[in-house]
Amino acid sequence: MSGPRNDASPAPEGPEAPELLSRTALAVFRLNGQFLSVADGLARPAGLTAAWWQVLGAVLPEPLSVAGIARVMGITRQSVQRIADLLVARGLAVYRPNPAHRRAKLLAPTEEGRAAVARIAPGHGEFAARLREQLGGADGFRRVTAALEELSAALDALPGPPDSPPDAGA
Repeated sequence: MSGPRNDASPAPEGPEAPELLSRTALAVFRLNGQFLSVADGLARPAGLTAAWWQVLGAVLPEPLSVAGIARVMGITRQSVQRIADLLVARGLAVYRPNPAHRRAKLLAPTEEGRAAVARIAPGHGEFAARLREQLGGADGFRRVTAALEELSAALDALPGPPDSPPDAGA
């Protein structure tokens, strides 16, 4: 017998909800690829990759642990560790003692690492200005940014999908 829903989960608003989720995910995946391509192009003249720039950028304000960088960036700790080790090997970053955790060292940029990121700034600024105009000016750019931040916050607020489908016999 069918009756009102007793659980706290809201029902999708018609069959379009799964389609909207799929379209949104595909758009974000494409956008991620586009941003990585742009970032690689901007970082290459400075001797960096997009990933190296991303990790160095995360520690410019203050040194962070690899786990802290991974949390800020939303990627795996293993990916950050690999990049951090490469940055240290190339003299772009150093590991420092972490007063809060003896084993989890902090990553900090070297002067060479800061200089490499600074070399990206002119191209970054020029590209940002062109994108701002393509989006209809500063207000359009702010609206897009706010929508992406809202989407990210909504995903953070939701519990993840179940690891396995519900038991049909339950």
